[in-house]
Amino acid sequence: MASLERSKKKVQLWKKATVHFLLCFVMGFFTGFAPTSKASIFSSRVTMSLSSNYSPRPVEVFHQSRTQNFNRSLFDKTVSKAEHNHNSDKDQRVPEEDKRGSEELNVRKLVIVITPTSVRNKLRGVLLRRLANTLKLVARPLLWIVVEQLSEDSEISEILRKTGIMYRHVVFKENFTDVDSEMDHQRNIAVNHIEHHRLSGIVHFAGLSNVYDLRFFEEIRAVEAFGTWPIAKLSANNKKVIIEGPVCDFSEVVGWHLKRTNNITDTSTPALPISSFAFNSSILWDPERWGRPSSVQDTSQNSLRFVRKEVLEEEAKVKGIPMQGCSEVLLWDLHISY
Repeated sequence: MASLERSKKKVQLWKKATVHFLLCFVMGFFTGFAPTSKASIFSSRVTMSLSSNYSPRPVEVFHQSRTQNFNRSLFDKTVSKAEHNHNSDKDQRVPEEDKRGSEELNVRKLVIVITPTSVRNKLRGVLLRRLANTLKLVARPLLWIVVEQLSEDSEISEILRKTGIMYRHVVFKENFTDVDSEMDHQRNIAVNHIEHHRLSGIVHFAGLSNVYDLRFFEEIRAVEAFGTWPIAKLSANNKKVIIEGPVCDFSEVVGWHLKRTNNITDTSTPALPISSFAFNSSILWDPERWGRPSSVQDTSQNSLRFVRKEVLEEEAKVKGIPMQGCSEVLLWDLHISY
């Protein structure tokens, strides 16, 4: 009997233990699916520290109020400044449009620079590069017409291609024994080229030995018909400076200070230095406007001589340069002998 009772007690204990184990297992199984905010003491401490120090909500609210006030004040200032600029733009819009219109009306005239060259000049390449460096600094538009005798030498062509200046390279076949006659022939070829192609601009003859003040090129753009200016001739051998050119009352030419030469035999008027005047190219291809003979297309006519004569005899059409008074020298001739 005692053994039966002991076995029953053991069976009951196992049953209780089994039931208790199953209850704990079921509770633990379902507890694992339920969300919990506190898993342990350590996790609760970490969560509390994060929530107290790094909670995003209070930080957002704090910055939002300050940022709103700051942005609102900045926005108000920006709007007021934009309105002020808009009003000032309205006030300045009409003058700027008027200024733009006046600039369009006063477009820069084309400056046409004619430079003859000679194979007799041993410094031709050096002087041509020096003059090219000067013309690079001149405001556009500018056209450089370089004339030379036809030859197999490509030095001039190579120099012109590397300048970056708008140019025209003109050649001729004639042979000359006199340098001055050759230079005048080259200038006439360039003038005939301008006349044939009806190039519109202010024509200036630039020698290889010329030295310029850059203001000179802006001054000659204002020439309407003819313009003239004093030129300082420097001679290294004689160690002196000779100034030739017009005598002016402001921009009005009232006389001439020139050296007489025997180069021109058909007139008593002294020779005008070739680099001391400029003219409007339309006198070449618009003879009726300027009163030029109708035989303008005659190749036997010396255009260069005609222009020189007009400058000396038609003083009313000639303006002195600079316009404020042509006593200022803007051009020097180094008179380099070769």
